[in-house]
Amino acid sequence: MTHPTEGETRTFERTFTVEDVRQFADLSGDDQPRHTEPDDDGRVMVQGLLTATLPTKLGSDNEVLASTMEFNFHQPVYTGEPITCRSTFDTVIERDDRYEFVSDVVCENSAGETVLTATTEGLIWKDE
Repeated sequence: MTHPTEGETRTFERTFTVEDVRQFADLSGDDQPRHTEPDDDGRVMVQGLLTATLPTKLGSDNEVLASTMEFNFHQPVYTGEPITCRSTFDTVIERDDRYEFVSDVVCENSAGETVLTATTEGLIWKDE
């Protein structure tokens, strides 16, 4: 893991499947019909918190320990729809043993429409 740098952006893309949504419904208990019954195109709506795993995945890649995550859901995400998530380090403060940061997150569908924005505050421990 390289140290975080202000202005640095990291990206992850994922397309959720009906099976992903079903498994998350089983795990979370969020099994309302919109997440379990396909529409005329065979899609189901992805749970908001499942969509929020995209910035969580980026955090995991960077060994982030988040202290605060604030999500804003702008529009639904459906299975079969590629979602690209970009996380940009807005501020980074270096301490003796860690980096403290704030990052801004934007997730968009393939049409370039924002589906989720987030702000994450946390830390990344320095390698010993």
